[in-house]
Amino acid sequence: MNVPPDKPIIVLDPTGERRPATRQRLDRLQSLSGITVGLLDISKPRGNVFLDRVQERLRERGVEVKRYRKPTFSKPAPVNIRQAIASECGAVIEALAD
Repeated sequence: MNVPPDKPIIVLDPTGERRPATRQRLDRLQSLSGITVGLLDISKPRGNVFLDRVQERLRERGVEVKRYRKPTFSKPAPVNIRQAIASECGAVIEALAD
């Protein structure tokens, strides 16, 4: 996504908050060198197929990868999964495929 740095990004959260949480955007990573990338499968059909290919491509480039899977796509990831990703990874890719 190429968005000018001075243009705000609005992210809609489908979890039904009455007042959306405001979060500051993180700076884009300059490189994946030395970064562990978490791959989160949200349990939608064929999301794992997409993440298998992403994992293959990242490992070809020497990037360390960790895999995570939500129990169901219809609810947010459990706290333990979110905490693991936050503490173990410097970046995350989430599969949203059907």
